[in-house]
Amino acid sequence: MTTQIFLASTLYGTATLAAALDCDLFRPADRRVLLVSNNAATPETTPPLDGMPGFERLRDRFDDVISWNETISPFHPGGWAPRPDDVPLWERHLRLAWRLGDDDVELAVESIQVNPALGIAQIFMGAPVTVYADGLMSYGPTRSKIDPLVGTRVDRLLHLDLVPGLRPLLLTEFGVGPEVVPTDAFVKVLGDLADTGGALPAVEAPALLLGQYLSALGILTAEEEEDLHVRMVRGAVLLGHTRLVFKPHPTAPARWSRTLEKEAEKIGAELTVLDTPVLAEVLYQRMRPALVVGCFSTALLTASALYGLPVARIGTGPLLDRLTPYENSNRVPVTIVDALLPELTDREAVAAQRPGLSTEDLTELVRTVGYAMQPKIYPGLRPAAERYLTRRLDDHTWRYFKRRRLTSLALPGAVPPQLAFIPRNATVRRVARRARSLKRATLG
Repeated sequence: MTTQIFLASTLYGTATLAAALDCDLFRPADRRVLLVSNNAATPETTPPLDGMPGFERLRDRFDDVISWNETISPFHPGGWAPRPDDVPLWERHLRLAWRLGDDDVELAVESIQVNPALGIAQIFMGAPVTVYADGLMSYGPTRSKIDPLVGTRVDRLLHLDLVPGLRPLLLTEFGVGPEVVPTDAFVKVLGDLADTGGALPAVEAPALLLGQYLSALGILTAEEEEDLHVRMVRGAVLLGHTRLVFKPHPTAPARWSRTLEKEAEKIGAELTVLDTPVLAEVLYQRMRPALVVGCFSTALLTASALYGLPVARIGTGPLLDRLTPYENSNRVPVTIVDALLPELTDREAVAAQRPGLSTEDLTELVRTVGYAMQPKIYPGLRPAAERYLTRRLDDHTWRYFKRRRLTSLALPGAVPPQLAFIPRNATVRRVARRARSLKRATLG
């Protein structure tokens, strides 16, 4: 007997799994279990995945639905992992609780680098693992070094073709090959969800504004994010859109909506704030927006690549500068959106909807940023990174890099050309390390 366990935390990810199953991208199994995890900061106040509008349309792909939150209660899914000595106990417990018996187990998880996916992969140590990606992070590097006992069991990466021609970098250090979930199948699954979400406001061809709640991630302050949403409203109106729809993040504060409503009223726009937690893709089908505006949401790429809708970004430039540390896993998604999509304040670029970079140029940029983020995991990317920085580093592309980071890696661009020999000089680097250690000792 074979049981496949699919871990999901979002409706978008579950739709990705449903499309993969519809296309027979998973081999036959005797039983399929959907393991739902609510990763919100406060799960008790946030609707779980299996309580979201539209979930029942996806439910029939699975034999059982089990809550990971209930399984490990009172611990939080993002902060709990089994202690190494307890792994055999946990596997026996889960096999009994989930009626797995002696079944062969196969796993399909998202975000393998962190819990809960990492913890589940550690518990079922003998199970092969499929990683599926429901966003832009798959195009970037693995965010941290993964235990080879887990990484070598990953046999493939399923992903949506959100940036045609760009190959994911995630998990390539283990030789994991990417496999595309067919776009037609995914769009069909989303089509089945089009009439979910109850009675949505009847607004035709609005400018749809996407909120992300970046302050919850510590990327922006609450005031800065509120200002970002206000700039979305102003920018859309300046482009001639008078009907606006704001889709807030499900856990965002209600006061943001009230601020936007006041701003829209002041500048003569009609703003509708959604209070129903539905996928942005449902709105694409129901409202056919005239423009989709966001910061670096994956939904911007689904709007453009899957539905052919006009899109615009805002706030990515300052965000690239603010993301810390440099290896922050949001850096590649922000880079892709910034490099590909038009800026909301650039009327001509928004009207033309031309991609900012060719696929080849974007690939070189993402690989270089990926190396700068995780040089120890991807040392083989260094020659390509050096070539890119030597040839392409200019006033525009500097936004994707930090001089301090390039200096620490002795990469081109770290210092002025006339001093370029210094980072490669072993004596100079040894003296610099000694000076840093003395400084730390003095401050300590």
